[in-house]
Amino acid sequence: HCTARRTPIRTETSTFANAMKTPTHPLDDLTAAEITAAASVVKAALLADASDGASDDEIRFSYVTLAEPAKLAMAAYVTGEGPRPPRRAEVIATIVSKMDAYIFVVNLGDEPSVASKNPVPEGCQPLFSPDDCFLAEEIVKADEAVCAEIAERYGVDPADFGTSLICDPWSVHVATPDFEPLKWRPDGRAARLIQCFLYWRNDEADNQYAKPIDLLPVVDLNARKVIHCSRQPGATPPKIGLKTNVNYHRASLETNSYLPAKHRSPMKPLDVTQPEGPNFVVTNDRVVTWDGWSMRLGFNYREGLVIHDATFEGRSVMKRASLVEMAVPYADPNPPFERKCAFDVGDYGLGYCADSLELGCDCLGHIRYFDAVLCDSKGEPYVTKKAICMHEEDMGVLWKHVEYRNGHNEARRARRLVVSFVATVVNYEYLFYWYFNQDGSMEYEIKLSGMLSTNLLSAGERVDGEGGANDGAPLHGVLVAPGVNAQVHQHMFCARLDVQVDGIDNVVDEVDLLTGCVGKASGVGDPFANAFGPVKTRLGTERAATRTCDQTKARTWRVSNPSVINPITNESVGYKLVPFTRGASQPVLLTGPECAVTKKGEFATKNLWVTPHADDERFPAGEFTPQGGPGQGLPEWTERDRSLGGEGGGDVVLWHAFGVAHVPRPEDFPCMNVEHVGFSFKPDGFFSGNPAIDLPPPAIAGSKEDLSAGTCCAANGHAANGH
Repeated sequence: HCTARRTPIRTETSTFANAMKTPTHPLDDLTAAEITAAASVVKAALLADASDGASDDEIRFSYVTLAEPAKLAMAAYVTGEGPRPPRRAEVIATIVSKMDAYIFVVNLGDEPSVASKNPVPEGCQPLFSPDDCFLAEEIVKADEAVCAEIAERYGVDPADFGTSLICDPWSVHVATPDFEPLKWRPDGRAARLIQCFLYWRNDEADNQYAKPIDLLPVVDLNARKVIHCSRQPGATPPKIGLKTNVNYHRASLETNSYLPAKHRSPMKPLDVTQPEGPNFVVTNDRVVTWDGWSMRLGFNYREGLVIHDATFEGRSVMKRASLVEMAVPYADPNPPFERKCAFDVGDYGLGYCADSLELGCDCLGHIRYFDAVLCDSKGEPYVTKKAICMHEEDMGVLWKHVEYRNGHNEARRARRLVVSFVATVVNYEYLFYWYFNQDGSMEYEIKLSGMLSTNLLSAGERVDGEGGANDGAPLHGVLVAPGVNAQVHQHMFCARLDVQVDGIDNVVDEVDLLTGCVGKASGVGDPFANAFGPVKTRLGTERAATRTCDQTKARTWRVSNPSVINPITNESVGYKLVPFTRGASQPVLLTGPECAVTKKGEFATKNLWVTPHADDERFPAGEFTPQGGPGQGLPEWTERDRSLGGEGGGDVVLWHAFGVAHVPRPEDFPCMNVEHVGFSFKPDGFFSGNPAIDLPPPAIAGSKEDLSAGTCCAANGHAANGH
């Protein structure tokens, strides 16, 4: 699923020097040396325990990552009340021949050692690494039966399979527990399954998603073979299918069958320059300060970018923030698509899928990049260059007022700090942005782009039985090219927000804007029926705090610190979580309650969950999503209905689920223009007034008035009034 550009770590390069730096903080990502040390200790432990003399080649690593210190231990260290937490690594490795996977915690330092070793629960599978995904494609291409059937059905040359047959690897989220490949092994052990959606391309610049193939092989990675192959009932290759080109690549645009075959004339340059340099300062490699904000950046194989210790003007706002899961169901019950779904964070890891970003394309202006050090399936470290991008953006007017009596104008432009990364998960691009604003607000935006996952039409969806010019309408998707269906689907995300609003003890209120009841609740009537206002409901326990958005009530969720009082409002200081401030408001998970996706992705059936902090509660669909069971993660934790701290508040974590329901359009093909979704975390009674009122008047250097169109209405003495 991953197309990240791996850079080998060679001793003579600057990449080596950066990757080998000695960590200076307990939350620093693992260095290449630490990854190597942890992998060596795990290999030695596994080989020592193997009774039949297993070799290094049989040990396959899913990941080697930092084992973050316990939150209380970190707090004690920061305040000087406790020692520096030890450096530890968390590792999952498998002895392939035995199909035994283990979770290790490794003590690092001068003499690395195993601190703990536990088996991965029976029936669960560790995350699929990039090497696992590439291996699945190799296995399919080497399978003689699959290749022979493709050659016969599509009339293609097997000699072209190496470059032209494309196998998109997806985890298997079965619709029913009796799915045959789960239990194909005579010894009863669980198989490690990947299913591969197949496509054809004429060359490396050709768009394979315009040429889907109606076979779906299932691979057991442990057995290294195809153990099942599903066929799409009723599907037949369209006569013109493999000859229709629908391309976007600069090297193949001229081959397009019906879309433009050459680029339009380029626009005049619009350059972003900062002649005096950026305003951000980076210390200790990952500690960032910018216009009142301070934060630490982290990066790991699963979540990708992590924000630690975000403060504004020295006051704490967020302890830790990241994206911790996704659920992407496809709404087509036609076999074999009933099991087409992805939990991208838990299945493949966003960090593993991170791209190396490009100057002037992914980011504009004065850019600071950060590399990421990860490991491959052999436990060997590599670097994803430029995995994180940081830059500043002009955001237009932040605040403005014109005194209409004399025409005096006061306006301030907004600047924001952007910290981002991009993950390519086979066909889709997910662009993740954290925004830090001058008014003390944080925002999170996800932009969705890339390629639609396509298929041929199924039984009952074709008019002439063969396709071509008379293709019928798909029942569960949209035709985006001749004979090519793009299924309706959802992208559901979950952000984990370890809030710390002016301190660790916080409470959460749901705030609805209601008509009439504000006055009535205070014993005051509403004789003119014009009263409306905010009504707070305290979310005191976990079950009470499982909530959904309600745009008809302008619903938000306020996180406040009862021990800190705002001198203006005489109420506790707070921030509010405002859903869907990026993109349109969208529904929760749309699959039915009996659907396997719903049972595994229950986190996405609500927009908000709140739990008391626990170090081991990390991922809302559970630690192991590939072939994992239902009801893990948030539904399991919240079953206890724990208190969220009472009136004095507690150490709470917000889990915000949100998403995009995607009904494809022909305009989304071949490459989709970005869709937007996201939320804001805004100060709400945190300050005594507008925290951006002290911004200086803007300089106009670099701006130029275009007088070629004549004068505007203001020159004729017209002015506008308004409320």
